[in-house]
Amino acid sequence: MLGSMTANVPLNELGEFLKKRRSELSPRTVGLPETGKPRRVAGLRREEVAQLASISTDYYTRLEQGRMQASAPVLDVLAQVLHLDDDERGYLFQLAGKTTGRSRRRGRQKVQPQLQRVLDDLTATPAIVQGRRGDILAWNALAAALVTDFSRIPEKHRNYPRIIFTDPVMRSLYADWKTSAHIAVAQLRMEAAKYPEDPRLIELVGELSMRDKQFAQWWGDHRVAARTVGTKTLNHPGVGELVLDWDTLTANTDPDQHLTVWTAAPGSPTHERLRILASWAADQNLPASSPLG
Repeated sequence: MLGSMTANVPLNELGEFLKKRRSELSPRTVGLPETGKPRRVAGLRREEVAQLASISTDYYTRLEQGRMQASAPVLDVLAQVLHLDDDERGYLFQLAGKTTGRSRRRGRQKVQPQLQRVLDDLTATPAIVQGRRGDILAWNALAAALVTDFSRIPEKHRNYPRIIFTDPVMRSLYADWKTSAHIAVAQLRMEAAKYPEDPRLIELVGELSMRDKQFAQWWGDHRVAARTVGTKTLNHPGVGELVLDWDTLTANTDPDQHLTVWTAAPGSPTHERLRILASWAADQNLPASSPLG
């Protein structure tokens, strides 16, 4: 009995959500004629919602009463009829246990000031924040000294996969450029699974496929990889070979933002060379990203 009651909780929530949303709409809002007669309920009636959605009143009534599940096409129509925004539409589908079938509109990502302060305080540790598609949202001065001066790259091109494939310096910086680039493609492929309709991601893949045969080949292999941990060897023109461990942390405020840090064991040659590079970066006054990301 308990299991049956628990299983119906989402359907009951869905029904309450539908009732609340229809109560906030007037006939005029959805294009229905106003009769001028007093209405017994606030907002739209059940039969009016059913009429607009081209479903039977009985079908819609059972949805509101939590007595049946709706198909994804019906949910899509109801979302339009009830003028749901993207968040509300996503919530409706979540309650019904269905996928939305389309990507949500997503605004420009910004790094929180708290995270930027963490970056700025990591004076002896290179670190960057990547967003969707591998966009580089923020970095500290040592990351700029280690990889490249990101501030010199136009914001729309400040993207890690794009940099690693289009900047010739990257092919000499990474001791094993092929593996690093292959991983970047696999991570981008993982992003495409999450946001297949992202126009900027589609544009990026198209551009890199045209510019680089290896990218096109690797993209076609459908290999995927998550941002986790690993080790990379860099041949830095200023301080020589650096063997760096990298780790990735996900931001609580935005799961599509990832903080990547490069570290080396204390006392190792790389650790000492990072200290030299940090001193050089301070002397050169290399800019970190702004607090607004």
